[in-house]
Amino acid sequence: MSTKMATTQPRPVIQTMTSNGWTSGICDCFQDLPQCCLAFWCLPCFACKTSHEAGECVCLPLLDAFGLIPPMTTSLRVSIRHRYGIEGTVCKDCVYACCCGPCTWCQIAREMKARAHPITFINMTSR
Repeated sequence: MSTKMATTQPRPVIQTMTSNGWTSGICDCFQDLPQCCLAFWCLPCFACKTSHEAGECVCLPLLDAFGLIPPMTTSLRVSIRHRYGIEGTVCKDCVYACCCGPCTWCQIAREMKARAHPITFINMTSR
């Protein structure tokens, strides 16, 4: 009488999905309503808070008020793209920063929030 005995246990297979695009669109501000409201009612406060969360100086976004092209919004958007490997161009970042400032700050904040807690799928099948 022969009995088969399992000598190895199934191991979890961990898969992480990373994208080379933004996790939300530029006009998806309502995905995070509290952030959207703060950005709408007090953009300087929201921009400074987001800049701090990105690891930059809190007061940097206040320099955007001194030019036609908002340099800090553009540079932080470029920085976030490079940090997370998001495809895009400086030209697009500049256009978004100039035309959709509050939406750009909201998108940056949502991206950092989404990438801070990535979703991991675990499959418990044996190999």
